[in-house]
Amino acid sequence: MTAPIFFVSAGQLVGATQGSLVVLDGPEGRHGATVKRMAVGEQVLLTDGVGHRVDAVVESVGAGELSLRLQTVMQEAQPDPRFVLVQALAKGDRDEQAIEAATELGVDEVVPWQAARSVVIWRGERAARSRRKWESVVLAAAKQSRRARVPEVGEPADLGAVIQRIQEATLALVLHEEAQLPLAGLGLPPSGEVLLIVGPEGGVAPEELSAFVAAGAVAVRLGANVLRSSSAGPAALAVVSAAGRWR
Repeated sequence: MTAPIFFVSAGQLVGATQGSLVVLDGPEGRHGATVKRMAVGEQVLLTDGVGHRVDAVVESVGAGELSLRLQTVMQEAQPDPRFVLVQALAKGDRDEQAIEAATELGVDEVVPWQAARSVVIWRGERAARSRRKWESVVLAAAKQSRRARVPEVGEPADLGAVIQRIQEATLALVLHEEAQLPLAGLGLPPSGEVLLIVGPEGGVAPEELSAFVAAGAVAVRLGANVLRSSSAGPAALAVVSAAGRWR
């Protein structure tokens, strides 16, 4: 049976070694002790979301907490190249569907993009609340897929901010149904940052595409079919992962 996974706070596993004792409390501790009813001797997997992956065994169970004895401690290296999904805001929670699947497929950062054709608009408190929701979505997806690293959720980006990310990236790709260059078979840089830009339901506006290409991005297509905003990014991540990480 696969050991359940629990997230600990950032820094809690720094300096941890085999034999160390860690107390799992808070919401995760209550979930383990009260909901899952973990028993002494059971195995668990711990991660802090920034690369530590630790096998541990339950040493004691308290009121809403578990005392865990660490067995093996591993630090996963930061993936290189780094995959960043610039996801346009989309209606019907399709942007959240996109980042959930992208997290399961290994994305390293997701950036909410207020595209010209986005029906959804983030402003003021709604922007802060929506970004927190994205953080919750990627955390849950990282836990479900047993990732040791939780993707970052970048600051909401407008056209200028996306152009800046393009200029800073090693390779920037814009998914566009009219592009002539297929993504499949495209060579990836050995290191750096690979930016994948996905538009909203109405697609990337012509003026946005022109600005992105002028900044150094490459327009690419996935295939003959036009994918929804919720599936285009994850599909592209699968293609670039197959070209590198999954080999």
